[in-house]
Amino acid sequence: MDLRKIKKLIELVEESGVTELEVSSGDESIRISMAATATMPTTAPLTQAASAPASAPPAVTATAVSQQKAPMAGVVYVAPSPDAEPFVALGQVVNAGDVLCIIESMKMMNEITAKRSGTITEVYAVNGEAVATGEPLFAIS
Repeated sequence: MDLRKIKKLIELVEESGVTELEVSSGDESIRISMAATATMPTTAPLTQAASAPASAPPAVTATAVSQQKAPMAGVVYVAPSPDAEPFVALGQVVNAGDVLCIIESMKMMNEITAKRSGTITEVYAVNGEAVATGEPLFAIS
């Protein structure tokens, strides 16, 4: 597995709040654990393991605000078509899994869904503008 891919997986795990991720491709696999004590598998000869620095994720409370960030670089679209209403609006209540926007990356349309339920308190995404990986799209409280 390429070191750049491993670093990207670590970044995605940190941003998503997932405590552990395991990915396998052919006879290679990687396990990324954000727990205080990371264990590295030793049974498979071609297994690589990486762990990010241990840190406790911030506690999420009812008044906490989190940013929904772009998981990839591309062009953001806030509505399903140019003449349609936006997926979400400022002040709208969303549930985890609701579509917030679409990012076109490498000629693929990728729906970006809410990672948690809450109210849209900020909209950073601008329709038709390019976004970078990790760039904030929305704030949800």
